[in-house]
Formats: sequence, structure tokens, C-alpha cells
Amino acid sequence: MINPYDERYKHPGFYWGKNPSQMCFRILQILPPDRPLKLLDIGCGEGRNAVFFARNGYHVTAFDTAARGIEKAKQLASDAGVEIDAFVADINEFRLTDTFDVLFSTGVFQYVPAERRGNLFANYCEYTSLGGLHAFSVFVKKPFVGKAPDGEETSHAWFSGELMGYYRNWRVEFCTEEVFDCTSSGVPHQHAVNRIIARKEAGPWA
Repeated sequence: MINPYDERYKHPGFYWGKNPSQMCFRILQILPPDRPLKLLDIGCGEGRNAVFFARNGYHVTAFDTAARGIEKAKQLASDAGVEIDAFVADINEFRLTDTFDVLFSTGVFQYVPAERRGNLFANYCEYTSLGGLHAFSVFVKKPFVGKAPDGEETSHAWFSGELMGYYRNWRVEFCTEEVFDCTSSGVPHQHAVNRIIARKEAGPWA
């Protein structure tokens, strides 16, 4: 099966652009790299956020299911004069075995079916350092927001408040829900999204 993102990323230029997500700037404010900090970019695409973090002093690991995206991410890092450890992996299969200070992801968790989310987030919690952050954005289903023209059948929308439910024992530094305009496919459309930045203050996930 052809990865649709490999098809999108094979064209010149950057499908998502080169500018980082606004969430990146919030992470810089909340947990700046005034000491060595390890950051994982989950579903890094073509590397726009991973390279931003590397340029600002984080030690960045990044993965994506699209090999072409990883190639572009490595080239973008090289052009910027920074290093990132980027590799191909599937979010539904890959699990952490090393601890990170920041876990970051935007617009990726819709590819995780609802029944797999608890196991995935438990793994992410276990391998997050005390005081570390999760900074995640997920698309949520709203009756007044239509399906994106570049949406896939493998996408599983979240519902409002679902993401917050995973962080009942964490300190929530930032949380919002919004509807924004998007032109990623060349066709104007909208997304509804939940964004959260949560800090691990103590032990267990549940």
C-alpha cells in the first residue's frame, strides 16, 4: 500500500511549509533548554518542528511513517546546520524504551484507533521524565466541520475533552479547543483541534 504522505512529500517544496507550529514557542517558554533536554517529535512530517527545536538547543529525536518526509527532515536539518535523529516508524507499532523530557506531536494521533490510545499514552507517560512535558494537538469531531479534502480512511477523530482525560494527574500548563482554516491540500477547509501542554509532576499515569 502506498503511503499517501510519501506521495504528498515527493513534490518540490514543503507540504506543511517550513514555519513551526505555534505550540513550539509555548514549549520554549514553559521548558526552555537551559540544560540538556531530550525532545521527541512524534509524526514529524518533513521536519519543520523538529528542526525548529534543534535550532533552539533541544536534543531532537523524530519519527514519521513517511520515508520521503524523513528524507526531507534530514535535509532541512542539514541546511539549518543542526542535527536530528530521524527515522521511519509507525505510531501504532513503535513504543518508547528511552526517557524524554518533551514529547511533541501535532495532527498525528488521529491515526491511532480509540482502542489503542490507552496503551500508547501509558507508554509515553512511563518514558517521560519527572517535570517533563507532553505537548499534543489532536483533531476532534464537530458536526459543523466537514471532512478535510485530504483526509484518509485510516483517520479516527477524537472527541472534545478526550485528550484532557489522559492528564487528570498531570499539571495542565495550557489547553484549548479551536477551529482553524487550512489550505494544506490546496482546497480551503477547516479543522477543529484540541491542544494541550501537560507536565508530569509525579509517578503513575492513572
